[in-house]
Amino acid sequence: MDAANESSEGTPFILLGLTTNPGKQRLLFVLFLVLYVGGILGNGLIVAAIRASPALHAPMYFLLAPLSFADLCFTSVTVPKMLANLMAPDRSISLAGCLSQMYFFFALGVTDSCLLAAMAYDRYVAIRHPLHYATRMSRAVCTAPVGTAWLVSHIHSLLHILLMAHLSFCASHQVPHFFCDHQPLLRLSCSDTRHIQLLIFTEGAAVVVTPFLLILASYGAISVAVLRLPSASGRLRAVSTCGSHLAVVGLFYGTVIAVYFQPTSQYEAERGRVATVMYTVVTPMLNPVIYSLRNRDVQGDLRALFSGRRISAGDS
Repeated sequence: MDAANESSEGTPFILLGLTTNPGKQRLLFVLFLVLYVGGILGNGLIVAAIRASPALHAPMYFLLAPLSFADLCFTSVTVPKMLANLMAPDRSISLAGCLSQMYFFFALGVTDSCLLAAMAYDRYVAIRHPLHYATRMSRAVCTAPVGTAWLVSHIHSLLHILLMAHLSFCASHQVPHFFCDHQPLLRLSCSDTRHIQLLIFTEGAAVVVTPFLLILASYGAISVAVLRLPSASGRLRAVSTCGSHLAVVGLFYGTVIAVYFQPTSQYEAERGRVATVMYTVVTPMLNPVIYSLRNRDVQGDLRALFSGRRISAGDS
């Protein structure tokens, strides 16, 4: 191991966070604490309601439960450390801690990406082929994308972390971000990072851009079916639901693509931090609202859950 690598392992990284202004730090702490608690409660309640209610065992909810669980974990990888750094003078993180954070961040982010695509396909089948929905989206069929999402995401993450672990950081260890992310760390490295950037644009594109295109294709087909609905109120309701889904999906994928799919030399720290907040904090908080909390079945089962009533299949 060369001297640069030894220095990298012995010197912790300093996460500079979103701002160094004490007044803004307190404001951001309150804001992100509220968003984090809201996201945790929203996603946690969805998982609890789906597990407790026999009525919420339809294919859509079978896919929604792992999505909510992944969102819950995804925000917990970065936000607690960010909140601690906003209030504590010590913002250091070891190389091992940095790589661990990156591993789970990448794995859960890709899991989210794949599950969002599976959810879009589920809605496509439900609207375009309602008579065959139960057979086309059986429990076995739904299990396959969930299992594939977790497997692919961890292989993807492991591949990137193994490459990142061999980088040398012989200059500054100050990371202009609120967590250990790809682009700012690559900017700090004095190693050749072209192979990692190539991996991002190839394998990374496969696990991010491909699901995004599948989602767009699914909702495109759904739009055609919606326009054929005989009821004006039905069309309006469907457009409202699909529009909100697409808005959150567009926010998630748009910011992810803007941050990662650019040369490291063109990465701007300030813009990168703002974009990262969108897909690490905002969209995981919005997902339970968009996909389930507006659903009458879910609302009924949540009321039963809070009141302590036993939830039966007839409650919804």
